[in-house]
Amino acid sequence: MNPEIIIMLTNNDITVSDAEAVFDSCKDLPVKKWGFKDVGLEKEKMKALAEKMKGAGKETYLEVVTYTEEGCLEGAKLADECGFDYLTGTLPFDSVFEFAKAHDLKYYPFVGNVGGSPVALTGTIDSVIESAKKAVASGADGVDLTAYRYTDGDPIELTKALVQAVGADKVCIAGSIGSEERMDLMKEIGVAEYTMGSALFNGNFVKGGTFRENLEFVLNYINH
Repeated sequence: MNPEIIIMLTNNDITVSDAEAVFDSCKDLPVKKWGFKDVGLEKEKMKALAEKMKGAGKETYLEVVTYTEEGCLEGAKLADECGFDYLTGTLPFDSVFEFAKAHDLKYYPFVGNVGGSPVALTGTIDSVIESAKKAVASGADGVDLTAYRYTDGDPIELTKALVQAVGADKVCIAGSIGSEERMDLMKEIGVAEYTMGSALFNGNFVKGGTFRENLEFVLNYINH
């Protein structure tokens, strides 16, 4: 099985200002999962874009990169208010789990010791696995692994160990899948899904190409 791709309308860790236009240019393509971050657009535009995505039959994801309990809970409330299907990122505080459960919001928290902007992941592989198992036991629908931001070891070794520990269907890789080689690795390891955004905006696959042209390349690549 190929991993599913969550297309993020973000570049350099911020939602692009023309996110709605980019989505409109690509919504006919066979990609079900779409999302963006909680920074870059005002709330009403976020709400309108999430609504448009759902109207086009897409599953919607809001990624929140914050580390305080108050900030994480605010992110969960924003995801609910805007009508997102999934909240990804944040740290797995009990209050966020409780809110997500009460509001039928699917939740994929960061696992391991994460911090900073852009995110850095530190700690031993065992500590990341322990964090993921605890999150799943607490009710997480999956976990958001910033594998390529792992500074204390090998990202691939970590990803393989986590898939083995919690199951491939629970693992989403957040960011940095911007080459054919990394897409091949994710398929080989068997992760459920990964996000992709900046690589499409920056023309990693079709040099000088549009976002749509790069996304079409990725879809053709993973399906052949």
